[in-house]
Amino acid sequence: MITKRTRPHALAILTLLVAISAPALAQSVLPGLWAIENKVGGNPEMEKAMAQMQAQLAAMPPAQRKQMEAIMGKSGVSMASSGAMSVKVCMTAEMVERQQLPTRTQGDCTSKIDSRSGNTLKISFTCSNPVSSGQGIYTFDGDKAYTMKMAIKSQEGGQTRNMTMDAKGQWLSADCGSVKPVTLPTQ
Repeated sequence: MITKRTRPHALAILTLLVAISAPALAQSVLPGLWAIENKVGGNPEMEKAMAQMQAQLAAMPPAQRKQMEAIMGKSGVSMASSGAMSVKVCMTAEMVERQQLPTRTQGDCTSKIDSRSGNTLKISFTCSNPVSSGQGIYTFDGDKAYTMKMAIKSQEGGQTRNMTMDAKGQWLSADCGSVKPVTLPTQ
């Protein structure tokens, strides 16, 4: 079961997933609705928390599960049977043009592009809440898809935790439908 201790950390990491996947979306991609599927590995505690979340969702009565899925869906979030978290993100033409990054993090996170060569993009990020950092490599398949591999270090209770994240992004349509663009910080 997800405990009071692991819930905030799990939710913080889940919101962080969008933030660290977002740099790919601001680089030579189509505006519109994107599906980003993230799978966290290398951290047994996080993997256990995600598995428990899925088991709890699966064990709910159908009406309650449908209600929970609707709540998650309003934020563009869903759970895949593979254990991955899928998030829908709306990128406006202006965001793509200005290469702005949509984020859903709470706290202070910064990301930067370390290098770009051909269809490969290397990025790094740091966050103060939750305290974390990482490096990743995106490989683009045109302007409608990408894959990403990332190594992440986070701090919790004075301990360093290492994890990996594999992600794939897929452009769905030019119309974002009910998914609203994420509000960007004013600069």
